[in-house]
Amino acid sequence: MPRFLRPLWESVRDLLPIFLVIGFFQLLVLRQPLPNFGRLVVGILFVVAGLTLFVRGLQMGLFPLGEAMAYAFARKGSMWWLLAFSFALGFGTTVAEPALVAVAGEAAKVAANGGVIAATSQAQAGYALGLRITVAVSVGVALVLGVIRILKGWPVQYLIAGGYAGVVIMTLFAPPQIIGIAYDSGGVTTSTITVPLVAALGIGLASSIKGRNPMTDGFGLIAFASLTPMIFVMGYGMLM
Repeated sequence: MPRFLRPLWESVRDLLPIFLVIGFFQLLVLRQPLPNFGRLVVGILFVVAGLTLFVRGLQMGLFPLGEAMAYAFARKGSMWWLLAFSFALGFGTTVAEPALVAVAGEAAKVAANGGVIAATSQAQAGYALGLRITVAVSVGVALVLGVIRILKGWPVQYLIAGGYAGVVIMTLFAPPQIIGIAYDSGGVTTSTITVPLVAALGIGLASSIKGRNPMTDGFGLIAFASLTPMIFVMGYGMLM
């Protein structure tokens, strides 16, 4: 297979189970034809092309950039600059995360319909922005904690277990209207923009520090990035 076609084939292979499941239930279970077949085919082609370009872009740009910056900060020897960079990276990537923008907007609409906030566009925009900023700050804090863990060599399992214990405790006191949003906020942070840079930061940092193993120490930052938003958003709901 030509080299330039290999990434395209890999995207088709990865998406094929989704297409088969949809086709099976649509044609054999629901027994209905596929709606707008022509547009559906064009959409599938766009998805395949988009996934191919996205993965290629990660390999060429984001992963090398994150690892190179982690190496540079480790060589610089300033822990405070490294922690400041980690917080800024977590905040910046999260606040721009498309999935978070979508979830925050929907949460604001539901909150307005449920009478939690005023049913005005200004109130909804403020609620959505506050939710996005809260999640972004929480991911920044998560990366700071994760970087300190790598520097100190702390076991990740104890920190994760303690964090989820905090989530359970806060769930008992948080308003019911915010609990589901808080749990979903932990998921939307592990999406297209945040994950590649966060993973590259952890791997690059662990690779550049003597005595650290990239396999055992370089991973785990994404778990922190999923955990802290749940705590912060429930706290946000309790304050609101």
